[in-house]
Amino acid sequence: MTSRTQAHRRIALLAKLSLLTASYLALGDPLATSAAQAQSAQAGASSLPPVTVTPPATRRRRSAPSTSHNTAVARGRRTQTARRIAPAAAAKPFAESQDARTGTSGYFTNSTSVATRTNTAIVNIPQSLNVITREQIRDQNYQGLTDVTRYVPGVAVHQGEGNRDELVIRGVDSSANFFVNGFRDDVQYFRDMYNAQSIEVLKGPSALTFGRGAGGGLLNRTLKEADGNRVYEATAQAGSWGDRRVSLDAGQAINDNVAARLNVFYEGADAFRDFNHLERYGINPTVTLKPDDNTKIKLSYEYFQDERTADRGNPSQGLPGGATRFNPTTPFAPSGDLSTFFGSPSLNTAQATVQTGMAIIEHDFENGVTVRNGTIAADYQKFYQNVYPTGGPLAGAVNPADTAVNLGAYQHTTNRDNVFNQTDFTYKTWTGPLFHTVGFGTEFGRQTGVDIRNTGVFPNGTNTIVQNPFAPTYFGPVTFLHHFTGTNSDGVTTPDSNSRYALNIQSGYLRDTIEISRAVQIIAGARFDRYDMSATDMNTNINRNRVDNLVSPQGALIIKPIDSMSVYTAYSISFLPASGDQFSALNDGTLILQPQRFENVELGMKWNINPKLLFSTAVYNLNRTNQPIADGNNPGFFFPSGSTLTRGVEASLTGYVTEQWQSSLAYAYTDAKITGATSTTVVPGNRVQLVPYNQFAWWNKYQFTPTWAAALGVIYFGDSFASSDDTVRLPGFVRFDAAVYAKIDETWSAQLNVENIFDKGYWASADGNNNISPGQGRTVRLMARARF
Repeated sequence: MTSRTQAHRRIALLAKLSLLTASYLALGDPLATSAAQAQSAQAGASSLPPVTVTPPATRRRRSAPSTSHNTAVARGRRTQTARRIAPAAAAKPFAESQDARTGTSGYFTNSTSVATRTNTAIVNIPQSLNVITREQIRDQNYQGLTDVTRYVPGVAVHQGEGNRDELVIRGVDSSANFFVNGFRDDVQYFRDMYNAQSIEVLKGPSALTFGRGAGGGLLNRTLKEADGNRVYEATAQAGSWGDRRVSLDAGQAINDNVAARLNVFYEGADAFRDFNHLERYGINPTVTLKPDDNTKIKLSYEYFQDERTADRGNPSQGLPGGATRFNPTTPFAPSGDLSTFFGSPSLNTAQATVQTGMAIIEHDFENGVTVRNGTIAADYQKFYQNVYPTGGPLAGAVNPADTAVNLGAYQHTTNRDNVFNQTDFTYKTWTGPLFHTVGFGTEFGRQTGVDIRNTGVFPNGTNTIVQNPFAPTYFGPVTFLHHFTGTNSDGVTTPDSNSRYALNIQSGYLRDTIEISRAVQIIAGARFDRYDMSATDMNTNINRNRVDNLVSPQGALIIKPIDSMSVYTAYSISFLPASGDQFSALNDGTLILQPQRFENVELGMKWNINPKLLFSTAVYNLNRTNQPIADGNNPGFFFPSGSTLTRGVEASLTGYVTEQWQSSLAYAYTDAKITGATSTTVVPGNRVQLVPYNQFAWWNKYQFTPTWAAALGVIYFGDSFASSDDTVRLPGFVRFDAAVYAKIDETWSAQLNVENIFDKGYWASADGNNNISPGQGRTVRLMARARF
């Protein structure tokens, strides 16, 4: 080998080393970027799309990378090498996926924007919060929205008159505290999860972010969006009670500036209850436009239809002399048969047609300020009709001799139109040594609707009919009449509602999160709501109007001993106007009542035990005051002296215990008591309806091999009462659920779910003492999934 040849090889080697060094510097030091990645993930920061290193001749000028850029490129030596040799034409991702933006993996979520309107690590949110991810929803495969909340501590399922979703959170019952993408979704209907990316349950007063109500907590659905990531998934399901369900989720980026997604489903089924059935379907196309790297426009439309049998459950067992709080009775099941239907197969129905349009614009000004403006317009057509246990000398209970039960009937139309506009600014800045994340914004809304109720009259000419409790299903006719007065010969003593209403809302809020140091944060904020309601009683043509101006404060202190742990104390207040959750009418009594007040003090701790395992716990004191109690000497008027006090402890553990084992563990101790009478029978010392002292739920999934996985769940729900007069006791129960999963190949997978595997008979919920729903018997569902 000549010296000239050796010189040429040295030069070539030096040239290669120079190119490698340049690439190394362009990509950043792997150790440094790995540290940045861990820090960014801990803080809930989202990664920027990966940057392709191109030859100097074709490289475009770009802005300086942020710290989260290092997170995106630090994926290991193999990934770095691949990027070094990637062609210049490599495509840039349209946007981060929803999972990447929130640090979601399996059952674990690192951050959410639901609680604060800006993407915030859950350990930095001073409020009890549980996130149910898309994967957990899919793995459990429950068919009702509220069913999945049985694995959330401090939450109980209310029957909702057999026609709607309803929850009791920390002892506060509500059919209105439901939200979708942060917008109010307060009409009474059954929601489906076919297009849900996640479900978030916030507990305690949340007025600073969400406005009126939400005193015990709320549930928000975050919908799947067109984030540009390619997804093509179809499912087909069959199961017990004739269940059949199909769905499609399809989406991708169309070009650098447009992405689209479509979710559709159909389901039909009978039920374990006699004569029950349901049929529902939905279609939800979404489009995301990205005019530039700092702006996104998200458009969504949904058409949803749900029709099913309205079933208000079973009556209670009457006792000689009547049941009392000291001698409560139990639910009645004829010969132990929980499938018997106390209604009419042809008349009982609940129908909802919902059309929703959303437009959301997000923009980053690149100077510490970001803005989000969102508008929702929703049309709800809702009708339900019930034949159910009620009336007679025992208010619907079976007589002590077990020979008679009274049934009544009614129909109800509750159509509503909602329009809301929200504007949320986030500004990050320094004032001396203090770092501020300031959130401020407005919400304007208008809600209009009707509330029309007609009472059913039976062939005997009255509003009740006596049935044999061992054969209670009613097959005869019912005439539905609107009663204007309380002096009717058919036994109707209360006029039926017939109201047209309008509600205008103007709100503004300000929140400042002050980082005093790495270990200390202070949060202070307040919201102002102007609540302007008018309602016309169409029975009398009297129009009434009331305006409430409400200020809801919130304050919190967060101490972080380490980055992955927070200890917090928080104080918050929410209000509920006297017109109530569904605000469908005003009368002379509610017109002069002050709003109900919810005051919450909470101490909690959150700890990311490992990067994908979150432990949360909290103790709280929630005081609800100014509840109305009827004035016995002045019909239609009230005393504002009713109150309840809920004290409790909650704990949850969610995420990856090991790489193969995912877990969702929840426990709650809830002591919810009446402290000020709300009626002559709901008196101090009584327990609040449907709230047990103890709840425990644990869902576990284990991945045995790349092909096979299995899950086992257990729910314990302690004894509770059907209503707050404590005269009908619902025994506690334990239920086991299970599932098996098989990944056949890259395209096909399947799962088998068994709910209530031991076919346990239990009472799941209630809507008063004589409308008590039994839990569903053993239910099997088999699903096949194709990804292509």
